[in-house]
Amino acid sequence: MPNDTTAPELGRSTEPSITALVKGIVDDAMELMRQQLAMFKAELRSDLARLRDGMIPLILSIAPMLLGGLMACFALVHLIHWLATPAAAVLADPAHIPLWGCYAIVAGTFLLIGGILVAMGIIRLKSVNPLPEESVKALEENVKWLMNNPK
Repeated sequence: MPNDTTAPELGRSTEPSITALVKGIVDDAMELMRQQLAMFKAELRSDLARLRDGMIPLILSIAPMLLGGLMACFALVHLIHWLATPAAAVLADPAHIPLWGCYAIVAGTFLLIGGILVAMGIIRLKSVNPLPEESVKALEENVKWLMNNPK
C-alpha cells in the first residue's frame, strides 16, 4: 500500500489546537482594545476642539468686561459729581448728555459686548462632555459580554 501523507491520521482531529484558539482570542482582544483606544482618542480630540471653541469667546470677553467695568466706575464718579453740584451753579458744559451719561453709554456697550462673548462661550462649553460617552458605552458592552460568556 502506498504511503499517503495527505490523509488525516486516525485519532487526530482536524479542529484547531487549544493554543491556536487562545492565540486567536488574545489577538482579537488586542485588536478590540486598539480600536477602542482609537475611538477614545478621536472623541477626546473632538471634545478638546469643542473646549477650545468655547474658551476663545470667554478669553476674548475679558478685555471688554474690564473696560466696561472701568468706564462704569468713571460714570459713577461723574454721576456723584453731577449730583453734588448745587442747583444754582452754572454748568459750563453745553452738551445734552451729561459726562456721566456718556461714560455710562460707553460702559454699557463694552459690558454688552463682553456679556455676549461670555454667553457664547458658556453655550459652547455646555456641549463639551469630559467623559467620552461612545467609548465608555462600547467598553461597558465588551466587559458585559466577557463577563457573561466565560469559556
